[in-house]
Amino acid sequence: MDTMRDRFIATASQLLDEQPRLAVVLADISADGFAPARRAHPDRVINVGIREQLLIGAGAGMALTGMRPIVHTFASFLVERPFEQVKLDFGHQEVGGVLVSAGGSYDWPAGGFTHMAPGDVALLDTLDGWTVHVPGHPDEAEALLREAVDGDDRVYVRLSLQENRTARAVGGGAGFPVVREGRGGTVVAVGPMLDNVLAATEGLDVNVLYATTVRPFDAAGLRRAVDAGPGADVVIVEPYLAGTSTTAANEALAEVPHRVLGLGVGRAELRRYGGMDEHLVAHGLDPRGLRERITGFLRT
Repeated sequence: MDTMRDRFIATASQLLDEQPRLAVVLADISADGFAPARRAHPDRVINVGIREQLLIGAGAGMALTGMRPIVHTFASFLVERPFEQVKLDFGHQEVGGVLVSAGGSYDWPAGGFTHMAPGDVALLDTLDGWTVHVPGHPDEAEALLREAVDGDDRVYVRLSLQENRTARAVGGGAGFPVVREGRGGTVVAVGPMLDNVLAATEGLDVNVLYATTVRPFDAAGLRRAVDAGPGADVVIVEPYLAGTSTTAANEALAEVPHRVLGLGVGRAELRRYGGMDEHLVAHGLDPRGLRERITGFLRT
């Protein structure tokens, strides 16, 4: 099966043929994959080189002319390094675009901490008006990308090598659909964390919700899930910085007594980089680690 990044390249290349106002702006990452599209559309597939601030500025400049830019590189170079340009060139100028990242929190550990971005979604949370998609499967990544390019707003699509075995229906304002029903608490699994969450909660009397669009946060969906049970205990499992969505959950449940536990990537840097699966274990995001922390919190 292809990866989310493979599917993104194929889908974006096809969309360039279909939508004349669409453009792709690159900073060397994935340039080889877009080579055929660049030959077909040399004025709409632009590689600025390893100049991430220019990457964002060029994309926003295209948006100012009425084009719909897809801006792509690793998450650490797309959100963290040129953050001032993201804030000003897109946000302050009130133009739209689609930022598509690769690399996730620790997809390529051999690249070191420079290529890891566990704080990307939390950083975008400081800005207004961003939709954030976190697909858990290549099919979901394609569906969310197609939806994103049809609009005029600001969208971040976060791709990862970690993925679930099965794709689910996403987009279209679906919110956080219920994957498993229970009454002993609610666990929200974000994107590629779903399979590990389902394995971790096997046999437990808990709700499991699936979130691929995390901003805007589905407050109504979370309240419905909580109302279905006797208590309001919520665990949010995210593939990026732990606690990123706890504020949103607390705001959603402000009118009811509740507890929220945010699980995800810890703040401590793991300097013996290893592999992606080892990072999952180290952060307690493997099924065993998740089960220990979920059952300890929910007392199930």
